[in-house]
Amino acid sequence: MQQEPVLVARGLRKRFRKTQAVDGVDITVEVGERVALLGANGAGKTTTLLMLLGAITPDEGTIDLLGYRLPHGRSKAMRSVGFSAGYLPLPDRLRVIEVLRVFADFYGVADAERTARAGLERFGISHLANDMASELSSGQRTLVALVKGTMHSPQFLVLDEPTASLDPDVAARARRGLEDLMSADNTSLLVTSHNMTEVERICERVIFISRGTVVADGRPADVATQFGRDSLEAVFLQLASEEDR
Repeated sequence: MQQEPVLVARGLRKRFRKTQAVDGVDITVEVGERVALLGANGAGKTTTLLMLLGAITPDEGTIDLLGYRLPHGRSKAMRSVGFSAGYLPLPDRLRVIEVLRVFADFYGVADAERTARAGLERFGISHLANDMASELSSGQRTLVALVKGTMHSPQFLVLDEPTASLDPDVAARARRGLEDLMSADNTSLLVTSHNMTEVERICERVIFISRGTVVADGRPADVATQFGRDSLEAVFLQLASEEDR
């Protein structure tokens, strides 16, 4: 029996004063699918992501997230959604393990201590458990944020620029941890990124947004072929240059 998609968005539109930020976007994410939402700055990507998470309401269109229609079903849907972004702060006055226990309790995780330590091990940072959050490097903070956002074994994981500005070794830890999580729990993934190499490694499908509309949706190699390019990086640069015109 085929499972229902974790996310179905249809006809999303959003205007800010005179700017049509999003204009008729359709997005579907299946169970266990790994999808990248891509676009240059100003393309409408961030606005789309915020609508998909119920953080802002579309002017038009519908969003069904994990079987719940937004915005009314948002609180129920978000119980099974994980979110992580490298730019979100951590409580600096707590140790890493304390931060994770707090969020594990918030998620209703039964064994907060065990779950937190398992998450640290998954992302290769068990040695940071007793460090103060204020002492972490930016890369370490990103990895701790990934642990924090995945402790409740979400059905749907949303990552906003998860490997931005990370050293290659830290990015590799993040990627290995995510791959382990998704394989173990069949987690669906939606990721935004400007790192096309990471996208090609992690995602099986990419969606490009330009000037508020979806201009490509398919496997990375197929999308590159659609634009007559040899890589996603080349596609991204082409669309970014068009946004600037």
